[in-house]
Amino acid sequence: MDKKLNAKDLINIGIFTALYFAIVFIVAFVGYIPIMMVIMPALCALIGGIPFMLFLTRARKFGMVTIMGTLLGLLTFLLGRPWLSILFGVVAGLVADLYLKGSDYLSIKKAPLSCGIFSLWIVGMALPMFFGFRDAYFESLRPGYGDAYVDALSKLTPSWMFWVLIVTIFLGGLLGGFLGAKILKKHFVKAGMA
Repeated sequence: MDKKLNAKDLINIGIFTALYFAIVFIVAFVGYIPIMMVIMPALCALIGGIPFMLFLTRARKFGMVTIMGTLLGLLTFLLGRPWLSILFGVVAGLVADLYLKGSDYLSIKKAPLSCGIFSLWIVGMALPMFFGFRDAYFESLRPGYGDAYVDALSKLTPSWMFWVLIVTIFLGGLLGGFLGAKILKKHFVKAGMA
């Protein structure tokens, strides 16, 4: 099998990145309720696990998952998140890619864990609520969401919550991977991964 990415691979990356991003974008609307904003990143990872797992039935070459993560980070950056969103996308995609490469992209058992790893790109989306970005982020929300929303969200996201968020995103992605594998079992069999 040719290990170089070709036009078909790039088309698959584009299609699945768009599908994944659209699904995550829609799920992210639950963040209009402050308590859901805390749960939303893990929920995005859970629901995003289904299209990601379908993508893995076509991702057979090193770099495909990395490119997808990079594109997701870039899209997030273009929508107003800090440039670190791109870094999270690249790193999460690369680590998931390296993990999958160990099984030559053919292990259904490794696929859900790679989904958990890959889902950590979402940390880049949530980053503005924490650390150096926090005050500016909350002030930017006040005109559109109001003081009550911002005050509630601020109380729900103390700095230690960042580490909880990483764990819940990973677990959401892992569960999403298992859910996706179960739903898409026929596709994995057809792709020779089951």
